[in-house]
Amino acid sequence: MIDHKIKASCHCGAVELELFLPNGFDLRRCNCSICIRKGAIVSSVLFDDLKISKGADLLKLYQFNTKTAKHYFCSICGIYTHHQRRSNPNEYSFNTGCIEGFKAEDYADPYLIDGINHIKDRKEH
Repeated sequence: MIDHKIKASCHCGAVELELFLPNGFDLRRCNCSICIRKGAIVSSVLFDDLKISKGADLLKLYQFNTKTAKHYFCSICGIYTHHQRRSNPNEYSFNTGCIEGFKAEDYADPYLIDGINHIKDRKEH
């Protein structure tokens, strides 16, 4: 279990994140239209557990559909770094590929989220 702060960055290093992971990683993949294209394995933290330590002014925001989720990308290298979650707007998901030396294969297979059939898109909600 990880109980300290770790750094994450985009490919060019212009954007850096500081993450506090009191419960370690909860790896997930999503099959919604944007996630399937970016192919990232993500984990999540509460808002206060993610700080943009460098390059906040270089992040670009992308939103679609309900415009609830906020997806952030480095404007220089184009790497997706993190997003505010639609299913839990009090959390950020972050791209584990932005953590130097992170190997998803060292962990259990990521949980698959069915973003195509998102609960907030169902008529009963």
